[in-house]
Amino acid sequence: MTKVMLSCGEPSGDLYAGALTTEIRRLDPTADVFGLGGEQLAASGGRLVRDFGGLAVTGLAEVVPALPRLWATYRRLVTTARAERPDVFVAIDYPGFNFRLGASVAELGIPVVYYISPQVWAWRRGRLRTMKRFVTRALVIFPFEEALYREADIPVAFVGHPLLDLATPALGRDAFRRAYRLDPEAPTVAVLPGSRANELRMILPDLVGAVERIARAVPSVQFVIARAPNLPDALFEPLARLTRVTSRVPCIVESQTDAVLVAADVVLTASGTATIQTAIHERPMVVVYRLSPLTYWMGRRFVRVNAFGMVNLVAEKPIVPEFLQEAFTPEAVAGEAVRFLTDETHAATTRAELRTVREKLGGSGASRRAAEQVLDVVRAHRAS
Repeated sequence: MTKVMLSCGEPSGDLYAGALTTEIRRLDPTADVFGLGGEQLAASGGRLVRDFGGLAVTGLAEVVPALPRLWATYRRLVTTARAERPDVFVAIDYPGFNFRLGASVAELGIPVVYYISPQVWAWRRGRLRTMKRFVTRALVIFPFEEALYREADIPVAFVGHPLLDLATPALGRDAFRRAYRLDPEAPTVAVLPGSRANELRMILPDLVGAVERIARAVPSVQFVIARAPNLPDALFEPLARLTRVTSRVPCIVESQTDAVLVAADVVLTASGTATIQTAIHERPMVVVYRLSPLTYWMGRRFVRVNAFGMVNLVAEKPIVPEFLQEAFTPEAVAGEAVRFLTDETHAATTRAELRTVREKLGGSGASRRAAEQVLDVVRAHRAS
């Protein structure tokens, strides 16, 4: 039996972990996959040692309240690795936690694969030196990352972006609009406010302000809110304000982000994986983000790129508007969204640019290629 231990700490990582587990079990039906994850890992046949609920936070200052739970989870996973002796440990993104955990697991003589590697090309390139000490093989999802790891003498493989296979909606555009009683002809704006509680607290109120302004400028518009799972209802209370400006009550849809994107004409999204997901569907978007002032001040000193949104970074030029910190205002976001809704030439040009981003992400089959790499590391370790 092959034992594979995984660690992912947020919804996007759980999505990738689930797909990876499915492919590992297809290649090796005897595989026992277990570790830190969520619903997707469990649904794919993985065994949850701990659920990541409550661990998904961003920022330096924001992580402090979660430290006791993070420390307890870390200790539990190290104990599990020591007791179960997995053939390989796969760290998926979540570097603040997985760097410490990966190093501890490596000390037990267990090979470490880092999948969805940290964005060292954007900031904190010094992390490559740390990774070299404990990572057996890095699996990267953007083609330009491969050279960085080779230069740092870290074994690396480019596997492509798993979202190319996973961004498949359960419902098509027309079927989704019928199912949720949306006007099939009305312009539609999707709102993706993030998947972490602290993100929503910082971002959703001003996105609601932008929605209010869009509704006044384009009276026929309708809105769909993509809600990530396992978030408390109280975080969505700012949406109640919208009844004052539009008779079209926003449709809130949980765990169907791809269907929401396919049904939308324009997207307001928090920066992160969602921007790549939106690009795959070629939907014009406005990217926003906000951190606590302390976190932003501390982190900005290490950033090596001019853009913040992943889609602009992959394109290597600004193809969609992005607003960060003080620049993120309801007025600014609404202005760009209304332009996309009312200027078809502008929207069409952006869709064409997003198509080029999609082409840079590699072909289909990323999760399969990642699974093959993981099992190759197992075979090499057994043979050594």
